[in-house]
Amino acid sequence: MEIKIVKDPINKKELFDIAKKQFGDLVKAVVDVEQLIMAIGGELHADEEVALIEQEGSSRENTWGINLYPEKQEKEWIEFDSIINIKPSSGNRSREVENLEIRKKIKSVVKKLVIK
Repeated sequence: MEIKIVKDPINKKELFDIAKKQFGDLVKAVVDVEQLIMAIGGELHADEEVALIEQEGSSRENTWGINLYPEKQEKEWIEFDSIINIKPSSGNRSREVENLEIRKKIKSVVKKLVIK
């Protein structure tokens, strides 16, 4: 599947369709919390991150990998887990997004770009 850079809102049905074609119940995404955009549709978060860096000029410190579960309720449909989130120089030493402010930014971007 081709990686798509999302700048304008898409609907959850599109995410559901991507999930079914790839992993069954989830869509990997990388969010740029500075530019308020995201990449979806890649097999790996790393590929999506590279697409954002090369196509949109994103910087690594602003990109965060998440998994979206379109069938789940809003409170539990974002999983903040990706190998690209290991950024010791930014204070993030695990696959999880540890900083609550960054999590809020990610949620805000996703809420803006994914409509029901």
